[in-house]
This record gives sequence, C-alpha cells and structure tokens, in this order.
Amino acid sequence: METFYQIVNVNPLVHFRHSAKQTLDTASSVTVPGRIAGGLRFCRARRRQTTLSGNADTEGYQDRVGPGLGPRPSPLYTKEVKIALGQINPTVGDFAGNAAKVIDFSRRAQTGGAGLILFPELSVCGYPPRDLVERPSFVARNRETAERIATETKGIAVICGLVTPAESDTGKSVMNSAALLMDGRLVFLQSKMLLPTYDVFDEMRNFAPAKSQELFNFCGNRMALTICEDAWNDKRFWPKPLYSVDPVDALIRAGGNFVLNISASPFWIGKRELRRNMLANIARQHKVPVVMVNQVGGNDSLIFDGSSLVLNAEGKVIAQGRTCEEDLVYFDSKTLTGDMHEQIAGDEASIYSALVLGTRDYMHKCGFQKAIIGLSGGIDSALTAVIAADAVGPENVIGVGMPGPYSSQGSIDDARALAKNLGIRFELISINQVYEAYRQTLQSVFSGRKEDVTEENIQSRARGALLMALSNKFGAIVLSTGNKSELGVGYCTLYGDMVGGLAVISDVPKTLVYRLSEYVNARRAVIPQATIEKPPSAELRPDQKDSDSLPPYEVLDAVLEDYVEDLHSAERIAADHGFNLELVRRVIRMVDRAEYKRQQAAPGIKISPKAFGYGRRFPIAAKCEA
Repeated sequence: METFYQIVNVNPLVHFRHSAKQTLDTASSVTVPGRIAGGLRFCRARRRQTTLSGNADTEGYQDRVGPGLGPRPSPLYTKEVKIALGQINPTVGDFAGNAAKVIDFSRRAQTGGAGLILFPELSVCGYPPRDLVERPSFVARNRETAERIATETKGIAVICGLVTPAESDTGKSVMNSAALLMDGRLVFLQSKMLLPTYDVFDEMRNFAPAKSQELFNFCGNRMALTICEDAWNDKRFWPKPLYSVDPVDALIRAGGNFVLNISASPFWIGKRELRRNMLANIARQHKVPVVMVNQVGGNDSLIFDGSSLVLNAEGKVIAQGRTCEEDLVYFDSKTLTGDMHEQIAGDEASIYSALVLGTRDYMHKCGFQKAIIGLSGGIDSALTAVIAADAVGPENVIGVGMPGPYSSQGSIDDARALAKNLGIRFELISINQVYEAYRQTLQSVFSGRKEDVTEENIQSRARGALLMALSNKFGAIVLSTGNKSELGVGYCTLYGDMVGGLAVISDVPKTLVYRLSEYVNARRAVIPQATIEKPPSAELRPDQKDSDSLPPYEVLDAVLEDYVEDLHSAERIAADHGFNLELVRRVIRMVDRAEYKRQQAAPGIKISPKAFGYGRRFPIAAKCEA
C-alpha cells in the first residue's frame, strides 16, 4: 500500500510521496536509479512566457512533479544561478534554534544574490540524532520544522537535511533525507543510500537505506544530490570500497552533470585533506563540478570542522568555507568562481581549534557556563586550562590546585603562574587532612600491609571528590585532564583524576600534548616553561616519575598508534620500529586490561582516526593474547 508523508498547515506543504523508492513523480511512473525528476526548470525565460500567456500551465506542472502539489511555484531563477553554502552549527534536537539558523542564512544568501542555498546533512534536527529518531514526536518535529523553513524562505531555493518516515521492508521507520524547498513548498526529496556502520557511525541501526536516487533539473543543470557517505565509495579512489553500489557514479551515468553533497563529516587529523582529495578525484574522473557543504561544531565527542568545498571539473577548489566556524560561502554555477575563505593550516593549529570548538559546544549545548579544572602544575592540566579559557573565556574557568604530601613547591608555583597568565580564578585546597583522615580510618583494616598503589589512589580520589564538590556547589562542569597515552594503558585512577563531565584531551597522545603546548606558547607564552621542561610525574609518592611505570612516551605513543588505530600485531610493531618485543607485548596487555576503566571514563573529544569511546567497541570480560 502506498503511504504519504504529509506536511499539513495553512500554508500547505501538502502531500508529497515519500516511499522507499523516493520519487516525486506521477503515480504511474517507475523509479529508476538516477532518473531525472522533471519540471524544476524555473528559469527567468520560462517565467516571461508564462506571464505573457496568462497561463500557469498547472496541468503540465502536475504531470512533471506529481499529483496534489497545487499551483506551480513562482519561477525565480536564471539559467545559471549563484549558489550559497550554509555552513551552520546545529544542536541535536534544537529544532527552533536550527530552523532559526537555516532561515537566517537563507535570507542573507538571498540578499547576497543567491538563488539556491545548501545546508548540511540532517541540519533540521542536528547530526547525529542516534536513537532520538525512534521517537515519533522527534520525527514529527522534523516535518513541522521543514514546513516552517519552507514558509519563511520564499524567494530562494533551500536544500536541507531532515529525518523523514520510511516505508521499507527493513523494519526501520525513518530515512536520512535531503529536501529541496521552493516558494513555501517541498518539491524534491532524496534519501541517503549508503548508511555507514564503522568507527563512530551506526546509521544502519536507525535508518532505512534508499533503494534508488534521482536527478533533478535545476536551471540548466541536472543535479546529483547526495548525502555524505553516498560520495565515499568511489572505486577509483578507495582500494577496497565498502559498498557494492556507488550512488555518485550511478547518478552521473544517468546524466547528472553537477554533484551536490550535504554532509556531516567529522574531523580527525588529516581528514580535511582526505576529503578534498576524494572529492577532487570524483570531479576529475567524471568531469563534473562537485559541491560539499559540511556541518560545523561539536556534538558530544564529535567535532565537525566545516571546511566546505566547491571543486570544478578539473578537481580544483574554487570556493571553500572556514574551518571550525560557521560560514556563508558563495559561488557562481556558470563561471565556477567563488569565495575562498581562509582555512586553518597545520596539524597543531587545526587540532587546537577543534579542541576549543569541541569544549565550547559541549559545555554550552549541555547548559554549562563555567568549568573547573584541577591544576597539578603538570603539562596535561595546563593545556586543558588553556583550551578551556579560549573556549568559554578565562572569567568562566576556575583552576584548583590540590597539593598533597608529595607535591613539590615547583608544581604549586607552576599551577599558580599558569592561572595568573590565563587570567582565571585560582583556588588552593590542600588534600593533606583529607588524606590523613582516610589513612586513619583504614589503619586497622590495612594493618600489617605495606603501602602501595592504594595510598596513591586515595590521594587521587580525594582530589576527585573535592572537584566534584566544587562542581555541585558552583554548577560548573569538571574537565578531566588525562591524555590518550595514560588512558590507553590505564595510568589513571577511577573516581580520581578520571572524574569529570568531559575529557578534553583524552584523544591527544602525550607527545602531541607537548607539541600543542609549544604551539600555544608560540602564540602567547602562558604555560610556564618549567611545566614543559620537567619530567612528567603524578607526584603520588616520593620522587615519582611516569618513566618508573611506563616506557618513554615516544615509544609508548608509537605502540598505541599502531595497536589502537592500525590494529597491528605485537610482532609487526616491534619489527617496524625496532622495539623490544616483550616491551610491546607488555604495553598491549596494559591496553587490553584497562578497557573497564575506559568504559567508565567521561566522553572525550575525538581528533584521531580511532579514539577511545563509542567508535572503538571492545569487550571488557575477554581474554586477549598480546
């Protein structure tokens, strides 16, 4: 039985067909992958003919687009149209806020002379919505919000992403779709065909895939509208494509001559270059322009860097959006010239900007204005504090020094100096009395046993309890300061230094922490040089150094990268780097044993191809051979 997805209001985005075949055509037509949805040739010459004749040619329009759509939308577009990219920062579930951004950017683009504006994947509801799409009310809000956007953006065509109902045999109730809105109406709908299920993506869990896709004519071009992953299966680029179909190739073989891609493509080191190279290969191979508008902003652990692109048929970038900020980009679809906005260059600068963006958005989208950070005088807490101050302003960051029985005066001085350099509030709270109270309380139970890591962890947990007390009292989020190297091997304390609502640098290896700190100080010297130069230490026992328990960080980070990100064996890692095989095996055993800690850690900001968190799913109760 045919189903209809209806948008109902006084200004009717009335019946439009939305079945598994995703067609906007007459009821008798058959959808073929890549077929053209006719009738969207709204060019000025056509408008003159219609006006002069006094006829709206409604019958012909109905044949081309489908029954029940009402009068033909006003033909507003010249043959070659100026196109805009609305690189926005949506919040998942904030329909009113997201709609306001889409409407504002659309009106600005119209004022700037654009006839069409593209917005990112699922820009109406925010990406990734995950299991929110299982709520009927959430799906209904997508419909209602799309209707509002269409009503309030008359005069410019808008392509935006939204969740739509599905009629399919997969058991999934919704689809990840892109809608073309014109003159208060929805005139074309396309749904995502390739649903990624790897790393942080699990779209097959929530969405039904489109069985086919169509072209639409738009003022002289036959547009191939795709959604993110649909463009990531070019067999000429990827040695081992993940899918059996290539939607871009199918649409171009069917006559498409202009590729549009609306994306929510997360950031990681090297991703911008990979994205650019992949899209350039599509452009060159098919000899067509390629447009990609990407989401910007942080949503939970994911950072979206924006960096939207337009490439000509030779694969040359002719327009681009800024990195890690909202942007409005224009280009001319005839001359293929456009805005070249500056993008952040260099790994350290890109990573740092992503961490700042991720911290700011996580805090603000979760309703926090202030952050609390335990300042040990070490380099990890120093870098975290700098990121937080840049993210939400130094007036909204509280640094807390919590010296214990083995803290050095140098570390206390370094923490205080950092806070002064940043202009953040600094509090000094000793844990000595708390630590002694724990020892006295446990003395009889621990009688006859030597001091060991237990006493070290008590110090860490005393600090964690104090930070959470301050968090409760001041309504501020605690930002934990552990790095990827420590988290990888479990060199951290549950309910101690791991407490917090966000682990800012949990995907930053220790060696990269040093590089980022040097980058920060090159801009403005805020991290004390002593913090950078002194050997890292938890200062939980006399003369303690990280090197007492761990290999040198240069070695540890190389092993972690190969094992965690590339899944290499101990034998291969040892051979590739010339490391001692038993040392490599010891590190791998530490990684595997620490899984239970990582699954209790605060969410962290992803900046690598493989971060700890929901993109790396390993069992806890498992026997692993190093």
